[in-house]
Amino acid sequence: MTAFTVTLVLVVAAAGLLRWRRPAWYWLTFGVTLATVRVLFRYASVMDACGLAMPPSRWRLALARATNRPMPDSRPPRILRLRPTRTGLVLRLKLRPGQDAFDVAAASDRLRHSFSMYGVTSREVRSGVVEVRMTGYDVLKRVQMPAKTDTRPMRVPVALREDGAVHYRDYRAIPHALTLGATESGKSVYQRNLVAGLAPMDVALVGIDCKQGVELFPLARRFSALADNPDTAAELLEALVARMEGVYQLIRTEQRITADVPDAEIAADIWDLPEHLRPVPVVVLVDEVAELALFATKEEEKRRDRIITALVRLAQLGRAAGIYLEICGQRFGSELGKGITMLRAQLTGRTAHRVNDETSANMAFGDISPDAVLAAIQIPAAMRGVAIAGDSSGGWHRIRSPHTSLRQAVNTCNRHADHTPDLPELAPFRPALGVPAPAETPAVESIPATT
Repeated sequence: MTAFTVTLVLVVAAAGLLRWRRPAWYWLTFGVTLATVRVLFRYASVMDACGLAMPPSRWRLALARATNRPMPDSRPPRILRLRPTRTGLVLRLKLRPGQDAFDVAAASDRLRHSFSMYGVTSREVRSGVVEVRMTGYDVLKRVQMPAKTDTRPMRVPVALREDGAVHYRDYRAIPHALTLGATESGKSVYQRNLVAGLAPMDVALVGIDCKQGVELFPLARRFSALADNPDTAAELLEALVARMEGVYQLIRTEQRITADVPDAEIAADIWDLPEHLRPVPVVVLVDEVAELALFATKEEEKRRDRIITALVRLAQLGRAAGIYLEICGQRFGSELGKGITMLRAQLTGRTAHRVNDETSANMAFGDISPDAVLAAIQIPAAMRGVAIAGDSSGGWHRIRSPHTSLRQAVNTCNRHADHTPDLPELAPFRPALGVPAPAETPAVESIPATT
């Protein structure tokens, strides 16, 4: 056996081992080259077989007849750019006249099989230009976030999408969001990633955790206010409404609408104010929203109406005042009472982990996309952390958050505790951070000496 044969066998064995145990490493070493060659070699025939090649135009046919040449072949979309990534390939195509971006989206599954890729998704970049993202392996099986992300103020990377791109929670673009998920679906891990991403930013965190605070109170050093029962939550939400009204008065005072001020400098929300006057933005995290809407007595019903009214007011008016809602729960349906559907209408962002019933998925995506509803109820129980994320535009993606333990989230919050602002309106709800007293050591009786 020659040295070349031995080397070839070792390389093939190493590639097979990497593909089995470390698919990301295999893609970066062998897969990206093989996939690029395969796509370029098969491109014309695959596009023709998938119905994405346009027949020759009349003037080309007439020219061929006039010059006595063979009939021209059908032409596929023109490749503008082929870019390898850490998870796959990005193909930017220029569509031929008569083609539509929906044609490429409808053929995504056939393209996946033809190019031997793990997944294929497409989106329209602009008129006549479509971007096709192909993944070489299952990026959601073992989530590895890229070392560098496009982090901006109020924009947090929280998960990885199935096409290999990073999923961001951008509060400036989508102020309020709803997150659903059954028990053991990964909803708490998604919430920890969100808090850990917000911890280094200049933002106030307000938490409402009616499970006696077991989810959010360990992160208390980074929270400006916390509530662990519905009674405290009602008072906290009303204090936030009062803060919102005060911020609007500040904006009115500093609106600068005189004739000598350019239009671009007129303030309509906190982000238009000068930095030294801008109030700190507030992110309100509500865990188990159903606990705030349930009641058994008349007094609890009055408290429930106060809570839902305050939440609806914050959802309708809080964006310009820099107050953003993150509503989480296992169940979210119209049976929770009046005002729930009104609240849902204000929650633009929707994220659904595995749910136990189709009604919850319909409450999340029924008014957005029926395909997203179907995808949400098909999430397997074994894939904890997998979720469907969408917004009111109708687009949706399958995402998965990297596993973050509660200890990791606590360490991150403690490390950035100096970023916790002190809000006077919320001072009564500031969590107490006392040092726990050491446990008393039980006395040990002396053993009498034996003679």
